[in-house]
Amino acid sequence: MKKAEIFTIPNFLSFYRLLVFPLILYFAFSEKESLFAIFLTINLLTDALDGFIARRFKMETELGAKLDSFADNLTYILVFIGIYIFKLDDFMPHKISLLIFICALVSTVIFSLLKFHQFPSLHLYSTKIGGYIQGAFFICLFTIGFIRPFYYFVIAWGIMGAIESITIQIILREMRSNVKGLYWLIKEGKAVRKEPA
Repeated sequence: MKKAEIFTIPNFLSFYRLLVFPLILYFAFSEKESLFAIFLTINLLTDALDGFIARRFKMETELGAKLDSFADNLTYILVFIGIYIFKLDDFMPHKISLLIFICALVSTVIFSLLKFHQFPSLHLYSTKIGGYIQGAFFICLFTIGFIRPFYYFVIAWGIMGAIESITIQIILREMRSNVKGLYWLIKEGKAVRKEPA
């Protein structure tokens, strides 16, 4: 792999999210809610920024996709820990839907580990948009408060994204990055079948 594919701005942003994980975890377990919320918000913003830069300036690489996906998984862990420590009372009336949402997300990772022996790095449009929506909800949660309709929109979108992810993993023979979505995968398959032998 070329150095130019390793030392990119999107990769540095993903590395930042990996490196700051223990610090944010410390803020959570030390019950420093403001610092936890600020640093996790920075994480969420850098996640959106690294994806935009990678696409806009054609810096998308297999390494970058895997780094980003791994950093995303760590960020989800931080979010759920933060909810448990700081906002559990807000979520208790909705615990069943939250549990279904968590199981849906975890199932995409478990399925990939079982089938491909690696973390998923599909980078579907649905899950990327879902990440932005979840980030916005999290920011609202720690500033405005719990917004019930927004919460259920986040849950529904996340579950649909998880279903699409698992469906694509069933179809794929090996893990790929930047698949976009089920529609594009089916379209790609049709194009391959139409090519002359």
